[in-house]
Amino acid sequence: MTRPGGVWRNWGRSESVRPQRIEFPRTVEAVQRAVVAAASRNLPIKAVGAGHSFTGIAVAPGVLLELRDLTGLVAVDRERKRVTLLAGTRLHQVPPLLAPYGLAMENLGDIDRQSVAGAVSTGTHGTGSRFGGLATQVVGATLVTASGDLLRIDETENSELLPAVALGLGALGILVEVTLQCVPAFVLHAVEQPEALDAVLEGLDDRVAAADHFEFYWFPHTDRAMTKTNTRLPESAPRHPLSRVGKWVDDTLVGSGLHQVACTTGKAIPALVPPINRLSAKVWGDREFTDASARVFATSRSVRFREMEYALPVENVRPAFEAVRALIAERGWRIGFPVEVRFAAADDRWLSTAHGRASGYIAVHRYWRDDPTEYFEAVEQIMLGYGGRPHWGKMHTLGAEALRERYPRFHDFVALRDRLDPERLFRNAYLDRVLGG
Repeated sequence: MTRPGGVWRNWGRSESVRPQRIEFPRTVEAVQRAVVAAASRNLPIKAVGAGHSFTGIAVAPGVLLELRDLTGLVAVDRERKRVTLLAGTRLHQVPPLLAPYGLAMENLGDIDRQSVAGAVSTGTHGTGSRFGGLATQVVGATLVTASGDLLRIDETENSELLPAVALGLGALGILVEVTLQCVPAFVLHAVEQPEALDAVLEGLDDRVAAADHFEFYWFPHTDRAMTKTNTRLPESAPRHPLSRVGKWVDDTLVGSGLHQVACTTGKAIPALVPPINRLSAKVWGDREFTDASARVFATSRSVRFREMEYALPVENVRPAFEAVRALIAERGWRIGFPVEVRFAAADDRWLSTAHGRASGYIAVHRYWRDDPTEYFEAVEQIMLGYGGRPHWGKMHTLGAEALRERYPRFHDFVALRDRLDPERLFRNAYLDRVLGG
């Protein structure tokens, strides 16, 4: 299905483009035809998922492939607990597809609106010091290359390419199928509570090591941290989910409705941001429940924002966080969105932000109607000083020269790109910046 180019915008409204063509392929073969046609017209082509990246990684000035119709389950390997999904499948669609087989994804991020291909290609991650990002769950993939051919990667075919293709930034081809290593379905016992920030920082290493999944948020201008600790339990464990009313109050009324009011008010009257944050720290996140893993990992995010996130060697998280805390106080900024801190295991994906090192993540946000430039660039300088690597799907200013120094396999990835896409059919301005033209 093809239509003339309209304006495409990402969720955070930080990027937009008017493609020359928009196509809605329903099959792998349709993707192949679109790639061949784009090449014959010398038009760059890009696939987009849900548009939840804040960078221009999915911006498609030539042909935009909207993969929302390329969804569903392709195959299940019950014995090895593996599933193959079409690339446009949204993460929130995956749990019901896996449920009949008693399977679940090992870990998830804190939202589930992204497509599977978009999430793994940009380095989406959750939290948990023993768990990697979503790309580490990828054990196979099928890619449409610049020639329109299919390239299959798994443990028997082209296995040496998996660490590159599993987190490929959309630079190597169009992902059409992704095979995930799943785990037996499980539930999570969640404890979410406000705590004294200094106490959380003092015991941070122990908290991270002891929990299956630990993270915390800090509302600037307060001395409180909102901690989240999730413990993995067998699927047979008793469940005590949030009541429908309780979930609505916490996630919709407070988490979305009141937060929207707070952001709008804070933009109009910045002096109100500190007392609003102190109120938010009191009313958000004091609950305990047990439910299916996907229902606990992911939360609803209806208030639009923009985000920058950096991955740091785990030992640098606390000093970097303290530096951000001091920066906000010194500059006198009024920051209404919380600072988020999460953790992940080291992995072998060539362009993973956790490549070769246990990592912690510090994310900063601003309401989408606020200009984030001054805040983000100042925080970025702190992150770079502590060995940070920027999340590929979140705002940053780095280019290829700076990134090459931060990724041991950067040269290998670019060489593979040269081999698979020598004419740069899958290029856009963002990839030119971060990988070189």
